[in-house]
Amino acid sequence: MTAPSVLDASSSRTAVVRMRGVSRCFPPDVMALRDIDLDIIDGETLAVVGSSGSGKSTLLNLLGLLDVPTSGTYHLAGQDVHALPAGQRARYRANTLGFVFQAFHLVTHLTVEENVLLAARMQPRDRRRSAAAHGRRLLSELGLAHRAHAFPATLSGGERQRTAVARALCTRPALLLCDEPTGNLDQRSGARVIDCLLHARERHGTTVVVVTHDSQVAARMERQIHLEDGQVMAW
Repeated sequence: MTAPSVLDASSSRTAVVRMRGVSRCFPPDVMALRDIDLDIIDGETLAVVGSSGSGKSTLLNLLGLLDVPTSGTYHLAGQDVHALPAGQRARYRANTLGFVFQAFHLVTHLTVEENVLLAARMQPRDRRRSAAAHGRRLLSELGLAHRAHAFPATLSGGERQRTAVARALCTRPALLLCDEPTGNLDQRSGARVIDCLLHARERHGTTVVVVTHDSQVAARMERQIHLEDGQVMAW
């Protein structure tokens, strides 16, 4: 059975993500995704929901250029990314994508500011100064300026996640991918992190994709898609 198409043809905005017929099969014969058609429109917020094993993580890995499809095509910001050599694909990922993970993945021996500016130092030379300045502004916007010289071990869970959000947004990515970003947080801290993501969309036009089990988080996104057995079942 072919999965339904997930498009937004009525929108006048450009699709930052365009997947056509994307499938991912793992040996020997595990079909994690089946014939996915998906447009994610520039500047929208999208929740990807579904039970464990439904294909959410596989889809996120493909969107994030951490894996390649078995079949189908994926254009990111107009570029056929899986046609690129591995080295160019890695550079494209660093320049175009931002990641926020449930486990934060902060560098423990670096301060909050150093963690955020780590992303800026990985940018091409002509973009580093601008990215660093943007990262410092984000510390203020996210209420972290007073914690700029603190180390991750001294931060609350919400502060750690906001630091991870600032790091991800430092380079002004075209697409921000969030994997259960509130999963380790209490309800209040989780709501504040989602506020940060939505603020990034409103202030900077960032496209935000959130993989989540939390129906309250999903409800705050503009659009939802539901995965089941590797197929899009509803949206």
